[in-house]
Amino acid sequence: MNIQWSHSLDQIDWQELEALYHAAPLGNKNAADLKTVFTNSRYHCFARENGRLVGAGRALADGSDCSYLCDIAAHPSHQGTGLGKEIVNKLLALSAGHKKIILYAVPGKEPFYRKFGFRRMLTAMAIFEDPQQAQDRGYLSEE
Repeated sequence: MNIQWSHSLDQIDWQELEALYHAAPLGNKNAADLKTVFTNSRYHCFARENGRLVGAGRALADGSDCSYLCDIAAHPSHQGTGLGKEIVNKLLALSAGHKKIILYAVPGKEPFYRKFGFRRMLTAMAIFEDPQQAQDRGYLSEE
């Protein structure tokens, strides 16, 4: 696997990024929204193989207190190859020095993130646009 890494938004094809998230599958994230969230994120990580986008991730960070890793995706053709692990490691390295690094995982993926040292938070809470859907997908408890 010959992966080329980038942390720049300069050459990003937002439609290609949309297709990656759809294929991963991490939901239907449209190109315009992805451009907004990646542009507003402090750190970005993109993986290409033979010019094709095969992985991505980002971190919202304030530079001192908190970095939030999110939207970590590997194309299905590259899942299980260590690509996702490398994306997380790169975002963790970029986030070094923050007092806390957080994320929320797709239900069932928690064991993957535990390998990096992430632990379940007891006080994390969220407000979702569609709370019933979030509950149905396993992101929220009933309480």
